[in-house]
Amino acid sequence: MLLSAFGSFLWLLNLAMLVLAVVALFLSAIARDDAYRAADKQTKTFWLIILGVTVAVNLLVPMLFLQIAGLVATIVFFVDVRPAIQQVSGGGRGRRGGSSSDGPYGPYNGGR
Repeated sequence: MLLSAFGSFLWLLNLAMLVLAVVALFLSAIARDDAYRAADKQTKTFWLIILGVTVAVNLLVPMLFLQIAGLVATIVFFVDVRPAIQQVSGGGRGRRGGSSSDGPYGPYNGGR
């Protein structure tokens, strides 16, 4: 019974790594190519290849050390590359039309 529970846990872990890799691949595919250069990151092609290989490894080669290497690449994309691309592309706060003086309830005018 304990082995069955551990097998189920590993299956869910593999599924979570696959889903993260697919989402990262999708997000890297829809980002503009020039945003990668402007953010001073690797090229879009580089990230598409790395994340595509990660998805393929998660689907076809269930070797844990390769999956962990792909997980590291996926985490680097989410933590470092994607925020830099969003900042260069005008994502985040810039899309809502706010300014740097906006607070959580609207613009801050200095008590006037």
